[in-house]
Amino acid sequence: MLKLAGRFLADETGATAIEYGLIVAVLSLAMIAGFTQFGNALESMLTHPEGELQQSLQRHQ
Repeated sequence: MLKLAGRFLADETGATAIEYGLIVAVLSLAMIAGFTQFGNALESMLTHPEGELQQSLQRHQ
């Protein structure tokens, strides 16, 4: 029984798959956050083009 428990604790075959899964999950969350920010900025620019144009012109003066 002790030998079986030792083999179980030493087994790392699933660790790589879990690590890759965590990396994919973190990257997915970062992409979703980025796309959300981009979508909000694009929506603001398209629904209020005059405000965005004025802000852009004020930045370059």
